[in-house]
Amino acid sequence: MRVVVVGATGNVGTSLVRALEADATVASIVGVARRLPGWQPGRTEWRRADVVTDDLVRIFEGADAVVHLAWLFQPTRDPWVTWRANVLGSMRVFRAVAESGVPVLVHASSVGAYSPGPKDQPVDERWPTHGWPGAAYGREKAYVERVLDVYEHDHPGIRVVRMRPAFIVKREAATEQRRLFAGPFLPRRLVKARRIPFVPDIPRLRLQALHADDAGEAYRLAVTRPVSGAFNLAADPVLDPAMLAELLGVRTLPVSSWLARTAMAAGWRMRLLPAAPGLLELAMQIPLMKVDRAREVLGWTPRHSAGEAVRELIEGVHDGAGMDTPPLAPEAGAADRLRELATGVGGRS
Repeated sequence: MRVVVVGATGNVGTSLVRALEADATVASIVGVARRLPGWQPGRTEWRRADVVTDDLVRIFEGADAVVHLAWLFQPTRDPWVTWRANVLGSMRVFRAVAESGVPVLVHASSVGAYSPGPKDQPVDERWPTHGWPGAAYGREKAYVERVLDVYEHDHPGIRVVRMRPAFIVKREAATEQRRLFAGPFLPRRLVKARRIPFVPDIPRLRLQALHADDAGEAYRLAVTRPVSGAFNLAADPVLDPAMLAELLGVRTLPVSSWLARTAMAAGWRMRLLPAAPGLLELAMQIPLMKVDRAREVLGWTPRHSAGEAVRELIEGVHDGAGMDTPPLAPEAGAADRLRELATGVGGRS
């Protein structure tokens, strides 16, 4: 089997490549990325390509499956750039899959595609996927779901799988996620047990998380098993402020939703934070997900708890962890932070 992974150098992509490399049924892997890595896993060839501008058909020809993971979180201050890469780029990937005759397409959707839902009763894959209009991430993920609805109707011979994971973390992605969501002003030394003063207890802030290696294994199963449709992916337990405070060894402090939104919006407008304030609202609106279908149809069980995954993230941020790919590059000291400032907090792509 020959598998093409679009966005192979990122958080999930690197874990998926490792999972495919360990699968004896996978003869070769093609990793597609805008910037080539120093990392050289076995049975993997790298192809430099941008999903927005480059010819993808030639890269996909002869493949048995294409996994589409490429997604831009930034620049949050220029939504046209992310729309062009995430929505129009995804459409080009899907079109190239059909034109090159690839029989399997696995697409990385997200819990962020779901419409607002309950925090006390998990929902299955039939919950509406209309996103949350206040966050570009939710709008784009939901729009691509509608694109896939039409695509599956027009291409019934292609097996399409939509993966809808929760927040995905691992140690090697910690510096990337610090850059994307916290920015250059978060001191590494602060991110350690008992050094953060408190965890804000914000109403409806209950989230699910997943280790990237478990996500990679789920994607491998979606590639190699004859399944189709959507799959929710998350690990237990559900994360709330009390659990995060316990992981950090600190207390919680009640904070109203209004105050949290206002503070985040102010930080973003002052270019102190890279993450747009709509992401916090999205986190409070998305439902909790059932993962029964992934367990029963994919045969998937996460090996890491959500708490273990988040603990890895916390330790990785403190240590400036990463790996030898451009998205996951480890922190390089003050020079790295200065580059973040020079390119604009939340303004780099």
